[in-house]
Amino acid sequence: MLVVSIGGSPSLTSRSAALLAYAQRWLEVRGVAVNGFQVRDFPAEDLLHARFDSPAVRAFSEQVERADGLLVATPVYKASFSGALKTLLDLLPERALQHKVVLPIATGGSSAHMLAVDYALKPVLASLKAQEMLQGVFAEDKQIAYRAEGVDLDPALAERLDSSLDHFFTALARRPKPLEPHELNDRLVNARWSI
Repeated sequence: MLVVSIGGSPSLTSRSAALLAYAQRWLEVRGVAVNGFQVRDFPAEDLLHARFDSPAVRAFSEQVERADGLLVATPVYKASFSGALKTLLDLLPERALQHKVVLPIATGGSSAHMLAVDYALKPVLASLKAQEMLQGVFAEDKQIAYRAEGVDLDPALAERLDSSLDHFFTALARRPKPLEPHELNDRLVNARWSI
């Protein structure tokens, strides 16, 4: 299994990035390969000028195409997900998330921002034809504490995130693999036909 993780925060220190790192470790321990991308690592000119052909954007699109699932993490600013993340998602092909399982993760200053996942982020992911979009995980900033040795998650948040990741992992495992054209051809050639 291959999962692509997308961090939507433009900041170097980000609570949403901390949750994404937690999710990546959780999946890797269970044998899932995770390729991570942060929106801040893409050249701003590529995002703002919609350079679909830039090497960074092409490499990202190719990884998304190969992936079985996506983790999408973002901070919520002004009742919506990050604009930087939107510019990156806009560079994906129309059906980029077809046959993919998607888990949205968001952080915000208060629970008042919780619905941004459902009303702002999920419609964009749905427009990219996500096959299965799981219930997102929202964390208030106060549930994530920075320490010298790393980040501490509120126990209730860690439990919700673990549960969502378990659902994500199960969804990845049960989804049927699309047949490659040569596999389909082999099956048709070798099929027994009767009337």
